[in-house]
Parts: sequence; C-alpha cells; structure tokens
Amino acid sequence: MNFNTQDCTAIITGASSGLGAEFARQLAAKARTMVLVARRLEALEVVKAELVSRHLNLNVHLVAADLSTAAGRAMLTDWVRQSACQPNLLINNAGLGDYGMLASATQERLQAQIDVNVSALVLLTHALHPQLQANAPSGVINISSLASMIPMPELAVYAASKSFVTSFSEALAVELEPQQIHVTCVCPGPTPTNFSKTARRKDGSDTDRNGQDLLRIPSAQVVAEALAGLRAGRVCVFPGLGVSIAGPLFRMIPLALLRWVLRRRFNKGRLRYA
Repeated sequence: MNFNTQDCTAIITGASSGLGAEFARQLAAKARTMVLVARRLEALEVVKAELVSRHLNLNVHLVAADLSTAAGRAMLTDWVRQSACQPNLLINNAGLGDYGMLASATQERLQAQIDVNVSALVLLTHALHPQLQANAPSGVINISSLASMIPMPELAVYAASKSFVTSFSEALAVELEPQQIHVTCVCPGPTPTNFSKTARRKDGSDTDRNGQDLLRIPSAQVVAEALAGLRAGRVCVFPGLGVSIAGPLFRMIPLALLRWVLRRRFNKGRLRYA
C-alpha cells in the first residue's frame, strides 16, 4: 500500500523551520490544505507567507501550540475536530535533543524530550486517528533518526526516544494497514537544521560529532526521500547513501562489539573536550 500526496490535507508539526518547513515547501505544489503547527506563531507566519506567495490556491492554517504540554496537544486536536479541515496526512516532525551526559542534564530538558519525541507523537496520532481513518487512504510520517539504531552516550535520552519512534512506527504500520493508513518512519542522519543549536546546553556542552560529515545531507534531500518513501509504500526510510548503509549495518552489529565501540568513542571524546 502507498499514499498519493496529490490534493492531500496535511498536518505538519514542528513546521516553523528545518524539516517541518521543508515538508511544507515540497508538499505545497500538490497539497490542497496544510495545517502548520509549532510554538512560535511569528515563525509560522513567515513560512505561510512563503507558501501562499508561490501557490495561490493553497489553503494554509496556523496553530501555535506547545506540543510538549497536554494543553498544547488538546488545542491542536480540538482545532482539527472543530474545523472543516479533513486531514489525510499527519507528519509528526516536532522533536528535541540534548547534548551532554544524563547526570548534568536538567529535569526540564529530559522531560521535554520525552514529552515531544514520544508523548506528543503517540498521543497526536491516537487523537487524530479517527480523522485519518475517515479520510482514508491516509498517511502518517514519523520523523525518527539514525540515532534510533544505536545507544548514544551524551545523547542517551534522545537516541532512546527515537528508538521508541522507530519501533512504534513499525508496529503501527502493521496495525493500520487494513484501514488504508500507511505509516512511514524516516531515520535521517546529521542534517543542517536548528537541531544542534537547540540541543547544545547553555554552558556550551556538546557531544562528539566526529565523522558526521560523511553522513550529512541537505534537508531538501531528506524530505524528498521521505515523501518518495511514503508514495512507494516503504515503512522505514534511511535518507542518503551513507545513512542507507549505516542504518541496516548498525542493526547487525553484535551488542558486545557495539558496546566496545561506543565506550572507546566516549572515552576519546571525554579526553578531547576535557
């Protein structure tokens, strides 16, 4: 089963910048309606202005909501239920990271990652399922990460949360297939977005990103391959040549060997930034 984005009505979370804004740009030529969701209304208005200036027949709605909170999630789902909008594509793109060790993290940053990366994605998909089912054939794109394939010291909660997203998406794809709702999980590697800026802590804490340049691809390529995967009916997409090799390879590495590699990398990083 695949999904045709022609004349779709899409809800995109985290749509004010990065991959979310790029999904909006690439869908704009085909979509009928978009609902762009993010915390900052002024940033959403910039994206909307760009879209409608190029696509005069496109309907764009903005919902300023903090999806890390129950109130923010309720605001979005209530808006969808009360509007005439009939979504048949949900793109769960909103996500957060935090560079540094668990012991030095704040409770607030740890909780925010879980609330946005896990709770918002699951609860929004559940809350909007009736609309997606009513307007089937429908699609769901969940943005995971290459980090979901391996444990990542100094990015432990983020990687674990994305492991959840990947596993959840694989299971959901099986559950929703009989309802003509296709689920695609996207696992990009390093991508030039605001992720690194927001993941870095106020004290400048960072993580060892040595070797990431080999896997880095532009946001436009990530989104193009994600949408192509959705249209082709693929459940898991690893965008870019390097990531398409690394993702499946990480799954095959014996855990004992993986622990040795991670420990060695972690210790080198500690010495480098000491």
